[in-house]
Amino acid sequence: MKEVKYLIIGGGIAGTTAAETIRQNDLNGTIAIVSDEPYRLYSRIMLSKPNFFLEKIPFEQIWLKKEPWYAENNIMLLAGKKAVSLDFVKKEVKLDNGEIVRYEKLLLAVGGCARQWGTNGSGKKGIFYLRTLDDAKAIISAVKSSKNAVAIGGGFISFEMCDMLKLAGINVSLILRESYFWEPILDEPSGRIIERALEKGGVKIFYNSEVKEIIGGDKAEEVILDKGERIPCDMLVVGIGVVCPFSWVQAGGISVNRGILANEYLETDKPDIWTAGDSAEFNDIILGERVQLGNWVNAQMQGRIAGLNMVGKRNPFKLVSFYTTQGFGITIAFVGDVKPGQDRLVIGRGLPDSGSYGRILVKDGEIMGATLINRTSELGTISKLIEKDIKVSGHEKELGDANFDLKKLING
Repeated sequence: MKEVKYLIIGGGIAGTTAAETIRQNDLNGTIAIVSDEPYRLYSRIMLSKPNFFLEKIPFEQIWLKKEPWYAENNIMLLAGKKAVSLDFVKKEVKLDNGEIVRYEKLLLAVGGCARQWGTNGSGKKGIFYLRTLDDAKAIISAVKSSKNAVAIGGGFISFEMCDMLKLAGINVSLILRESYFWEPILDEPSGRIIERALEKGGVKIFYNSEVKEIIGGDKAEEVILDKGERIPCDMLVVGIGVVCPFSWVQAGGISVNRGILANEYLETDKPDIWTAGDSAEFNDIILGERVQLGNWVNAQMQGRIAGLNMVGKRNPFKLVSFYTTQGFGITIAFVGDVKPGQDRLVIGRGLPDSGSYGRILVKDGEIMGATLINRTSELGTISKLIEKDIKVSGHEKELGDANFDLKKLING
């Protein structure tokens, strides 16, 4: 049995940042990171970027920590191992090889897994997800010999994968269950801007459709849609969301909802156990609501705050989260909480036909979030409006005026 002062489940950016922060504040406490991947920390952001996929940059750029870093900082990396059970009373975590690790303080930074696709024939070769470095390696290899690809789902992953596949010279078809791209997170005008960019880039979109069956021997060769269309394909890339692998956490007595429940200090409801990253569902003191966010900057900053709190600090997590991507000649940004709801006023900013359009979501007179297409120059200002809880009641007209300088709301 191993015994450590700080045990971190998850070797991604949240877990590794927490370990680094702990070591900066506790030079002697033993630290162990359990990672279900066989690798040291790498950039998940780079996984969906064309330059990496098309091998235009050295593969080595994927690594964010050099191999000796762990030993130099006296951090034990238990790579290629999974946590399978938790006993918070005994303060023990059991791994899939039967090993038990006893801890004083525990961080659950378990991340997320790609949601698996269950259609008829989905077990054939040639079907890919993008979440891990091994996933990316498999897609990079398949791209070299593929002519026709099908992308499943409307979101960041599908958008970025369509861009990469087209740059690789592959015919791409996009299958959407919904009536427009990113429904219902985006409104229809926003979705149509993205679709026009996709179609101009050569992507064929099938709306209100699902794959009924995948045809082929052991490898996918063709898909049949529920409306009867047949699409030839050498490969399929599935992006239908993320699920968090924490059934063992729940079985161990930790409260979960969509994510692992935590307060603003990232503490769970059990003593000496924190959570951070994509799997954390926490009290957001800026937005005044419980939030779960899946992006790199958020995970990195949560790892830092969790690490500080594990060494005895008392810092709340406070960050306006954002995510940006670009492809097909457009840029897309989400900032804050962009989920639509009956309690939110959605104000369009600009004209969709202009190709530059935003939506600002307001609740109780304060901005909660925004979606921006070709308006990322406003991301920083909107972040400040959210962070400072600036009241925008009475300024709805200005928020909807694309020519109005939003900075005036901060200074005024």
